Amino acid sequence: MLKKFTVSNFKNFKDEISLDFSKIGEYSFNMDSLSMRLIYGRNATGKTNFGRALLDIKILLYGMQSSGLINEDGAAKFKYEFKFGNDEVVYKYSRFSNTELCDEELYINGEAIIKCDFKNSKFDFQGLSIISAETVNTNRYVNKDEMDNEYVLPFLRWLINNTAFSDDSVLIQLFEYVRKMDMITVGHDLLYSNRNFFENLKNPAYLHNFEDFLNLMGIECKLVLQELPDGQVELYFSQNKLVPFYSTASSGTLALTSLYQKIVSNLSLIYLDDFAAFYHYEMAEKLICYFKDKYPECQFIMTSHNTNLMTNKIMRPDCLFILSSKGTLTALCDATERELREGHNLEKMYISGEFEKCE
Repeated sequence: MLKKFTVSNFKNFKDEISLDFSKIGEYSFNMDSLSMRLIYGRNATGKTNFGRALLDIKILLYGMQSSGLINEDGAAKFKYEFKFGNDEVVYKYSRFSNTELCDEELYINGEAIIKCDFKNSKFDFQGLSIISAETVNTNRYVNKDEMDNEYVLPFLRWLINNTAFSDDSVLIQLFEYVRKMDMITVGHDLLYSNRNFFENLKNPAYLHNFEDFLNLMGIECKLVLQELPDGQVELYFSQNKLVPFYSTASSGTLALTSLYQKIVSNLSLIYLDDFAAFYHYEMAEKLICYFKDKYPECQFIMTSHNTNLMTNKIMRPDCLFILSSKGTLTALCDATERELREGHNLEKMYISGEFEKCE
């Protein structure tokens, strides 16, 4: 799991900002919320940018398209702290642009595994013996032609691709976790359904599960999938007659559908941006409860303006955060001198200005 993430000099986050999953308060209620973080903030405080920064490690280690949001006046610095079983993993790096890697370091249980200073061509690989990778030919990496190009391949990515680690290796666990991280902007592509979704719906069990999901969210319906004469398939509401799903469903139902087809069961961490923008607060509450029940092993970070969700009924003060225009991220339990308890009306306190100093 991700324990803590820290970034600086990324877009509007000039100073260091962190999100710490391991920092929890002394609350005994809603223990199933500990894998969730709900972030509030005024418009343009950087909620979307924070998600992009968090997913930067996936761009780095899997060669995905960059977000292009690194500032030009210095290196953006990223630090990820993970825990896999009894192992603590720290991976940090910095880069001057979206392609120019500055340095890279990896630590396992406090011991340095690699240290790479690309700007000064200094490399320390002595810790590779700790992970039984001392026989890997690091000269192939240091002397390869790519080192002279603008793009520097991260050593950790090169190491994984050129070393046969066992399946239970902490590095394999790290790469699998990163691969399963995702950022989803709720409500985008409302009228869009990808081909894989329709292929999945051909499975009666999947169609039934999707129908159950909508009904659980309060949308009472019966769904039917039919094949058209041209071989394509169409989804319908089954009422007195068949009604095309995508042309008649409400924006809220389409937003739920978009979310359902984007979230797969084996994700490790999901950053849900603009969560609850299309949903009534009761439906948003049901979604959070659904995530807790359906994906107990997945970590969720959600951003929202919906203060109805700022409640101890489904969340807790150490899982609710305020992102300020100054680039600080503060848990509600740390945003006031008052000791927050289960009976407090957090939404009312927020609206009345109790946490205003942290906005």
